[in-house]
Amino acid sequence: MFFYLSQFLSFLAMPFTWVVILLISGLLWKKKETGRKIMLLGIIILLFFSNQFLSNWMMQKWEPDFKMFSELPDYEVGIVLTGVTNLSKTVYDRTFFNKGADRATHAVQLYKMGKIKKILITGGQGLNPSNSNTEAELLRDFMLIAGVEQKDILVETQAKNTYQNAVLAKETLIANDYSLAQKYLLITSAFHMTRAKGCFDKVGLPTDTFPVDYYSQDTKFNLPTLLYPDPQAMSHWHKLFKEWIGIITYRLVGYL
Repeated sequence: MFFYLSQFLSFLAMPFTWVVILLISGLLWKKKETGRKIMLLGIIILLFFSNQFLSNWMMQKWEPDFKMFSELPDYEVGIVLTGVTNLSKTVYDRTFFNKGADRATHAVQLYKMGKIKKILITGGQGLNPSNSNTEAELLRDFMLIAGVEQKDILVETQAKNTYQNAVLAKETLIANDYSLAQKYLLITSAFHMTRAKGCFDKVGLPTDTFPVDYYSQDTKFNLPTLLYPDPQAMSHWHKLFKEWIGIITYRLVGYL
């Protein structure tokens, strides 16, 4: 129930939802002058949220800085959060990635560099997947092909949200005789790190962060970036709003 409620609230709060509601309301409004003003407001909101410079600036402010591989200490286990595979495509001989494959590829790189000795992948299935595999299993299959030893991969396949990732990752580590006195390396997308870190702190699993999968880019001052509308900019705002709503909801239910 919580999962579906969170999805519905996210839909209502999306900027594109506001634009559609305003445009339709303005079109159907009985008083034409008022309707035009409502539609104009919808167009202004659309232009604001489709501006590349503004969306990139806000994403830069939200995402934590990346960390250099060379500056990391060594960790016993790196914890990888899922949410990056395409479970709407039914296939059993490969892993289809969505945006966010850095979570898996950077974890493999950390493993190959000796920065983490083992990898714990946590995550089950999302909303109404057509593929019966769990995300953790799909990432495990990819990592095995990429050269990670099977004995060095721990898999947790039941978590359905970030809080469950934290709870079940902790249980998995304890079941495999890992101490909570040491720190683990938390690997997830930069935009998602604030909520993820908060959940792991809440359950008492000590972690250092390794943000990956950046949406923001280096700042550019050119005509296309400053003036041209871009649907990707709207998508970035949607990602931010969804994450902010997730954080508020998690605080209300005590997950943070």
